[in-house]
Amino acid sequence: MSSPDTEPQSLYAAREPIFPRRVKGSFRTMKWWIMAVTLGIYYLTPWLRWDRGPNLPDQAVLIDMANRRFFFFMIEIWPHEFYFVAGLLIMAGLGLFLFTSAAGRVWCGYACPQTVWTDLFILVERWVEGDRNARIRLHRQRWDGEKIRKRLAKWAIWFLIGLATGGAWIFYFTDAPTLAVDLVTGQAHPIAYTTMLILTATTFAFGGFAREQMCIYACPWPRIQAAMMDEDTITIAYREWRGEPRGKQDVAGNGDCIDCKACVNVCPMGIDIRNGQQLACITCGLCIDACNDMMDKIGKPRDLIGYLALTDEVREREGKAPKSVWSHVFRLRTVIYTVLWGGVGIALVVALFLRSDIDVNVTPVRNPTFVTLSDGTIRNTYDLRLRNKTGDDAWFSISATSEAGLVLKLEGTPDALVRVPANETLQQRVYVEAAPGSQAALADRTELRLWVADTEGKDRVHHDTVFNGKGE
Repeated sequence: MSSPDTEPQSLYAAREPIFPRRVKGSFRTMKWWIMAVTLGIYYLTPWLRWDRGPNLPDQAVLIDMANRRFFFFMIEIWPHEFYFVAGLLIMAGLGLFLFTSAAGRVWCGYACPQTVWTDLFILVERWVEGDRNARIRLHRQRWDGEKIRKRLAKWAIWFLIGLATGGAWIFYFTDAPTLAVDLVTGQAHPIAYTTMLILTATTFAFGGFAREQMCIYACPWPRIQAAMMDEDTITIAYREWRGEPRGKQDVAGNGDCIDCKACVNVCPMGIDIRNGQQLACITCGLCIDACNDMMDKIGKPRDLIGYLALTDEVREREGKAPKSVWSHVFRLRTVIYTVLWGGVGIALVVALFLRSDIDVNVTPVRNPTFVTLSDGTIRNTYDLRLRNKTGDDAWFSISATSEAGLVLKLEGTPDALVRVPANETLQQRVYVEAAPGSQAALADRTELRLWVADTEGKDRVHHDTVFNGKGE
């Protein structure tokens, strides 16, 4: 039992500001490239044009909420085809599992939006206030003219980045050039301004102030990743058997680590990788660059800190060569994830190429289930929702096939033809009749197939339903 005089330990530690030092190296260069590519894709994609004809928008990527459609270059997704979006989300999840199982939190360290925008904000901070030591001095400095000037300059640039981020997001939901003009002239919808300001504020706060706190406290992935990793997962680790004991190199018995804390000073999460794997580590690789730079300066072998699997740690401690990277990447778990990921992807591609430009939904009218006409004819009524996805106005013919002799009629037209405007849905009432005394009229249920085909013979779809008779 604890002493009654013992104060309870706090479960939350107040945030200590982190000022990462600039570092050069292969991982830092790779992060710069990934940041440039991902931000370029995000900011520029809404401005890409794609000619779909006179009846469709020419924005390459567009989430058209008003017309309930999603455009991605030559692909058009309708609301009833949401399974494509669900499939992409499943692939994203499986891909995250796959990469985490193979190489740890590479998503968090290189491509996560929180990481990318935080990197950008730190770059601005370093440009305005200086590197690590200068920023620490400014942080501790009293509020004077210099501090106010630098903070206002930094915050102004952060705000502009946040504004561009929020603006780019809303451009995905309507025509970007038109909305840009409306935003500048004050004619945009209030929802556009509200959404842009909310995203500006969240980007400003998360990338400028919350930073590593979002990864530690708000993001669930650090807690889930443990289930995705095993002893063969390649992740960043400190080779303790080589680096300890730490200290000066001119002291006999000391390891390669000179306790310079370069790895700590460059870490955006403010952790010491030498203390082992930690929840806050995002495996960004900057500590590797910093340590390798120091090893080069003191004439020691590189990779005192590096990507390493637990199985390799045991082998290296015993003086054996580590296993090949491929043996870590291709193992049962990652193979299963790859097969599932590829299977979902193939299924989506097949479904995409097999889908029709015509869609029909049939709703039988069951109040009443059938009507007996004056001459004894049994009539069933159906409501058809015809969706024309061809991009041009089209005439569709409607017909019925059944083992029993059934006659189909359209409400409002003597012919079995109906015109559906481009990219629209039309509801058409259909009557199917069975002659008095016929098999379909006397039976309880008769299988029925309704066909819809465009008059040019390009596409044809069907929908199976039933015809209700007297049941005698």
